[in-house]
Amino acid sequence: MPQPKYRKIAVIGYRSVGKSSLTIQFVEGQFVDSYDPTIENTFNKTVSVNGQDFNLQLVDTAGQDEYSIFPQSHSMDIHGYVLVYAVTSMKSFEVVQVLHDKLLDMVGKIQVPTVLVGNKKDLHMERVIKPEEGKKLAHSWGAAFMESSAKENETAVEVFKRIILEMERADGNVPSEEKKCAVILVLAPFLYDLPSDINNEAVIIQWTRPP
Repeated sequence: MPQPKYRKIAVIGYRSVGKSSLTIQFVEGQFVDSYDPTIENTFNKTVSVNGQDFNLQLVDTAGQDEYSIFPQSHSMDIHGYVLVYAVTSMKSFEVVQVLHDKLLDMVGKIQVPTVLVGNKKDLHMERVIKPEEGKKLAHSWGAAFMESSAKENETAVEVFKRIILEMERADGNVPSEEKKCAVILVLAPFLYDLPSDINNEAVIIQWTRPP
């Protein structure tokens, strides 16, 4: 059994988008609707993904807006980021884009392991951000995208498993989909103008897309 890997994850977003509720649902398996929006908390949880244990430290950050100074602590020793907006709030969707830009400026990279999360997907009547808009934004970042509800433990768990996979991929431990693409062609010689010495046996040609 491989040794557990330590990973530190920051959960970032506009105030009242459900960052704390999402984190607590993942860690404790319960939905907490009301939570002090001014404090920052740290949670720890061990999970197993693809046979590997991960000791996670989750930094549940205080809500920020477009004018907030991005704390340096949010870029130090952080392995991955969960950026959250609420599908019911256009403001939160705009702010999460600003926070992502500030994050990249702080860490000095053009890309970091990130999952963009559209939370509160259960509030159908109040939705103002379409899933396609979130997907498009995440794609422009080179990030993963999910929608979630902090009321559902399953989606909360999937969010944090997904950021683990993104961190592993950044470390080169998960092959990208492109590198796994292969095409196998089975040719019947009598249907093609192939050399006569093949004796009508099937020919298998495998082509693998280069990295």
